[in-house]
Amino acid sequence: MGKITANDLLEKFQFELIAGEEGIYRPITTSDISRPGIEMAGFFTYYPAKRLQLIGRTELSFYEQLSEHEKEERMLKLCTYDTPGIILSRGLDAPKELRDAAEAHGVPLMRSNFTTTRLSSRLTNFLESQLAPMTAVHGVLVDIYGIGVLITGNSGVGKSETALDLVRRGHRLVADDSVEIRQESEDTLVGRSPDLIQHLLEIRGLGIINVMTLFGAGAVRPFKRIALCINLELWDQKKAYDRLGLEEEKMKILDAEITKLTVPVRPGRNLAVIIEVAAMNFRLKRLGYNAAQEFSERLTGVISNSDTDEFQ
Repeated sequence: MGKITANDLLEKFQFELIAGEEGIYRPITTSDISRPGIEMAGFFTYYPAKRLQLIGRTELSFYEQLSEHEKEERMLKLCTYDTPGIILSRGLDAPKELRDAAEAHGVPLMRSNFTTTRLSSRLTNFLESQLAPMTAVHGVLVDIYGIGVLITGNSGVGKSETALDLVRRGHRLVADDSVEIRQESEDTLVGRSPDLIQHLLEIRGLGIINVMTLFGAGAVRPFKRIALCINLELWDQKKAYDRLGLEEEKMKILDAEITKLTVPVRPGRNLAVIIEVAAMNFRLKRLGYNAAQEFSERLTGVISNSDTDEFQ
C-alpha cells in the first residue's frame, strides 16, 4: 500500500495551509472522507478520527449557531492526534476555535476553493489511487490496440525482445522487467514502471536501451489498465496446448482476476504477431464475437446434420 500525507495533498491540489504545520507529514491511512456534520451537533461516539475531515458551508452554518463554549468544545474534539487533516471547501474562513484546536494538536488545517462535492470526488479518487493495494510482478507491460497486455515468463524466454518487436510495430511500452500493479477498484488493475527503469528495455547482447529516445514519446505511456496476461514458456513436446481457445484460464493478482493465455515458445514462431493477434481477439471477445465458440457451434451443427441423414 502506498503512503500519503497532508503535504502530498498540499502539493497536488495547491491547498492553502492555515494551521497545524507540525502535522503535515502525519500519514493518511484510508481513502474514506468524513463530513463531520453530526459531530458538530455534539455526537462523537462513532467519530472516524483517522479520516480526512471535509467541512463545507452546511457544517459551518450550523457551527455558527452554537454557543462560544460549544464551539470550543466541538473543535477540540474534532482535532485529535489521529486526525490526518481538516479541509475547508469553497475558500471558507476558518473559525478561530478551529484554528486554535488544529494548532494545539498539530492537525493540518487546509483550505480549497473547490466546491465541497467536487473536492470530495477529487480527493476520493486521488486517495483510492495512491492507497490502493500494490504488488510487483516480473514481466513486461505493453499497450496493444488499447489492451494492456502483461507478458510473463521465465527469465531469458524472450519477453523484452518481444516487447521491442511490438514497439517497432507501433504499440506502446509501459514497463519492462518489473511491473508495479495497483488494484484501484474491485476488478481494476493498473500497471506502471518503477521510476528507476521507466522507458528502458534490457536486451541481452545489446544492453539497456531507452525506448522513448529511440522511437519517440508515442512509443511509451506512463501507466495502463491490465486486461490480459500472456505467459511465455518453452515448448514442451509432452504438454497438450489449447488449440481451440474455448476455455479461458484466469490469473489472480491481488484480489482481481484477469484472462491468461499460455503461448509456447520455439524457433520460428513470431511472438510479436501472435501476441498482437491475441490482443485483437481478446478485444473481439469483449465486443461479443468468439471465433472458437462459433466454430464449435458450426461443428455441432455438422454433426447433428450427419446424424439426421443416417436415420433417414
